[in-house]
Amino acid sequence: MGGTITCPRVAVIGAGASGVAAAAHLLVEGIDVVVFEKARVTGGVWVFDPRRPPDPPYPNLKASACYESLRTNAPTPLIEMSLNSWSPDTELYARHSVVVDYIRQTAAKTGVDKTILHNTKVDSVTKDQETWRVRTSTWDTTAEVVSQEWGFDAVVVATGHYHAPYIPDIPGLAQWKEAWPDRVQHSKGYRSNKEFQDQVPVVWIAQWPKNDTEHCLQVVLLVGAGASAVDIASELGPCAKKIWQSTRGSTTDHPLEMLPVNATRVAEIASFGPLHSEAASSAGPIPGKITLVDGQILEGIDKVVMCTGYLFSLPFLARHHNDNLSAGEAGPDVLVTDGSQIHNLHEDIFYVPDPTLAFVGVPTDVASFSLFEFQAIAIAAVFSGQTMLPSEEDMRTQYDERVKDRGTGKRFHSLLKKDVAYAAELMEWVNRGRPPTKRKSNGYSKEWLDRRATFIQRYKGKGGHLKADSTRLRIKDTWMEETGGKSP
Repeated sequence: MGGTITCPRVAVIGAGASGVAAAAHLLVEGIDVVVFEKARVTGGVWVFDPRRPPDPPYPNLKASACYESLRTNAPTPLIEMSLNSWSPDTELYARHSVVVDYIRQTAAKTGVDKTILHNTKVDSVTKDQETWRVRTSTWDTTAEVVSQEWGFDAVVVATGHYHAPYIPDIPGLAQWKEAWPDRVQHSKGYRSNKEFQDQVPVVWIAQWPKNDTEHCLQVVLLVGAGASAVDIASELGPCAKKIWQSTRGSTTDHPLEMLPVNATRVAEIASFGPLHSEAASSAGPIPGKITLVDGQILEGIDKVVMCTGYLFSLPFLARHHNDNLSAGEAGPDVLVTDGSQIHNLHEDIFYVPDPTLAFVGVPTDVASFSLFEFQAIAIAAVFSGQTMLPSEEDMRTQYDERVKDRGTGKRFHSLLKKDVAYAAELMEWVNRGRPPTKRKSNGYSKEWLDRRATFIQRYKGKGGHLKADSTRLRIKDTWMEETGGKSP
C-alpha cells in the first residue's frame, strides 16, 4: 500500500507527549480521533507513581518508570512543541510534575483532552479487511471492567519505550535475584534514595556534611551507564558509602564526570559468583562476589540496580510479535522480535506492509517532544490525504538499505547527530506538493539550532550536575544570558 490514503477515523494508543502531539495534529486536519490511555491521567511515563512495579523475570509490567526526582535529560527549550510554549519560569531541567502539567496543558489547549479515554487498556489491535479492530478494557467508577470493540481506519501507536525492562543474561544474576529479591532490582522499580538509607532517619542524613560516608552503610552496584544510572548515582551520592557503576564501554555512556565523588566506573560484569549463604536477610551485604571482565572482584555489595534499559514490546499487536527470533532474523511482516528494535517501519513511522498503522516516538537519542512532533505532523499529513506515501516497493527498498547500512538491534533507531537532518528531510517530504499555507514546518528552526549550540558549548558534560545542583536555573535566565540581558 502506498500513494494517497485517507483515514477519517484514527485511534491513538497512549496519552503521553507523543500521543498528545499525534492527536493534536490529526484534529487540526479534521480527522476524528479517539485516544486510549490505560492510566487514570494524561502524561505518560512522566506521571509519578509511588508504587514500585513488579520486577520482570531474571533474565528476561505495571507502574510507571518515573522516579521521585526524575527530571528531563534535555533542556526544556529544546523539547518544546509548537503546540504549546513552556513558561519562562520553567526550570532548565524540569521535574516530572512540571512535564506532566505541560503535556496536560497541551492536551487542553489543542482539544485533545476531550478525545482521551482514561483507565482504558488496549488489549488487541487486528486488521479486518479495511478496518482496524481495537479491543479495549475500561475500568469504570465501580471497578467493573467494561470490554468494547472499536473500528478505525488507522491506528497510531504512541506507547513509549519504558514498559518492558531489559535484564541481560549474566551468569549468576538469576540466582542472586532469587536469593535476594529485595536487593536486586531494575531501575524501573527505583523511586527514591530513601530505600537505600538503611532505616537511618532522613533528618539525620540531611544534617550530615556533604560526601560524609562515615554514617552511610550502603554499597550499591549500578549496572549500566546511561541516563537512569547517572541520575540514580547522583541521588545516591550523599547517602551511599560507595557506588560502583559497571559498563560495557559504549560510545553512548554518559560522561564519567557526571558521577558523584564516591562513585567509581568499572568494567562489564562477567559473572555474579556463588552465594556463600542463600538465606535472605536484611542485615549485612550480599554474601557473594562479582567478577568483572578485566578480572577485578567486587564484594560487600548491599544492593544491585540494573540500569539496563528497556525492550520494545507491543502486546496488543501479538500477531506481529515473534519473540523467538533475533533482530537479524526478522521477516518482512514482523514488528517485534527480541525487543531490541521495531522492524519494518518507513522513516521509523509507517508500517511498510500497511502504513495505516503508524508509530510516534520510536527514535532514540533525540530531543524527544520536538522530534516526535515532526513525526506527528507527517502522520496527520498522510492520513488526511495531503502527503503521498512512496509505493510499498519503494518503502521496502529504503528500509532494506537502512538495515544494510546500520545493521539491526538497539542502535538501529538512534538518531544521534542525525536528528536535525531527519527532521528536515521528513518535513521536506511532507511539504512536497502542499500549498504554502499548509506547510507547518521545515524542520528545526534557526533559533532552535542556535540555542542547542549554545547549550552544548556552555553546558557540555554538565547536564547531570545542573540537574542535581543547579535546578533553579530557569528558561528565562538562560534566555537573558543568550541575549545579553534583554527581556524576551
